[in-house]
Amino acid sequence: MPAAATPVLLVSDHVAGAVHLLTVPDGAVAGRLTGRHLSEHAGFLALPGGRVACVDDRRGELLVLNPYAEELVERAVPVAVPAEHLACDPSGRRLAVTTGLGKNSEPWSDLLTVLDLATGEAARVRTRVGEPGVTVLGGADPLVVLRHREPGALAVHRFADLLAAPPGCPPVTPHALLPLPDDGHGDAQAPGSEQVFAATSQGVHRARRRGDVLVAEAVVPWAAPARGWYLRLDTRRQALWTTLRGGDPDPLRWPEWTNQAWHHELGTGRTLLTDLGPGLVFRLALARCHTAFTRVHPDGDELILLGADGAARRFPLPGMDGAPRRGGTPWEGVQRRAVAASPGSDWIAVTRGGHGEVHIVDAETGHEAARPRLSTPLHYGGHLTLRVQNDGADGDPVGR
Repeated sequence: MPAAATPVLLVSDHVAGAVHLLTVPDGAVAGRLTGRHLSEHAGFLALPGGRVACVDDRRGELLVLNPYAEELVERAVPVAVPAEHLACDPSGRRLAVTTGLGKNSEPWSDLLTVLDLATGEAARVRTRVGEPGVTVLGGADPLVVLRHREPGALAVHRFADLLAAPPGCPPVTPHALLPLPDDGHGDAQAPGSEQVFAATSQGVHRARRRGDVLVAEAVVPWAAPARGWYLRLDTRRQALWTTLRGGDPDPLRWPEWTNQAWHHELGTGRTLLTDLGPGLVFRLALARCHTAFTRVHPDGDELILLGADGAARRFPLPGMDGAPRRGGTPWEGVQRRAVAASPGSDWIAVTRGGHGEVHIVDAETGHEAARPRLSTPLHYGGHLTLRVQNDGADGDPVGR
């Protein structure tokens, strides 16, 4: 069991069905779970006290993991799968899991699971087939907000009503709707202001809770001929981050895709753009003083670290066997990279898909402190999260 102040890394190989617990920065293995195929899409959700929630897509269970306890698995609760998105209220008590595509060619499931970790209650209801995003607004009467596509909408449900649903997965109707464009993808919540955010081709749509409904606010434009497909709250400075992807959307043209880091300060309304270079850039990670991105490209991969002053530093990463190539797509049967950090430390972790390796890097110096090789290959890059107890990462109540 790692000491309370030790940074820890949870690394999931969702294909091999393994979860590795490492201490940082030495990369020593402190624990391991087998037979656990975590949903890469739903990701990891930070909970108070250094705990983490995730979904085992094969067993159909939401797991609460505590890397600082004697037993890594603190709780397992049955939920509907395939898990698409995962979120909780700001207290970390009430959770919601939506379902989506899985290994199917089109969305087919309309099931939503809600659960209360304090009471152990859980319920499943039917909403709308699709791949809905989700946020859970807190307070005395929490709200579950589903972000739907085609037709686009923010659908508002009372958490208590969903949890009180009878058995049999009954259909539910939202008590309030807010229209959205049909191409929403990317969700965030700012708990302090009770705001929710949804990314579309138009920009970031904002809505604020008023009683038990949402009131639309002005859209934040991308300020570039591109859009973000991923949205993340920066708990360090109350800002939103994403990567703007531009260029020909044809996946075969992925080496030519443009990428810009998009940073929007919620307090000042200021938006900053930083060029990251061509290729595949997706998820990002937030360390104490840096924001980390990985860029995959046939001419060479790199880790990009943006400082608080907006300056970018670039560090080459060794190539991956089975990496995306020119003439192919960056998604189908190829290796990728995952990146993780904690707002309570300066360490960055990056996977080398197919090789079972994790680079542990000091964001202050760019020095690689360790490169542990795990017992599974980390297919397709795997997924990972880096936590420090009481690091404030749970201030972002949406799974990543």
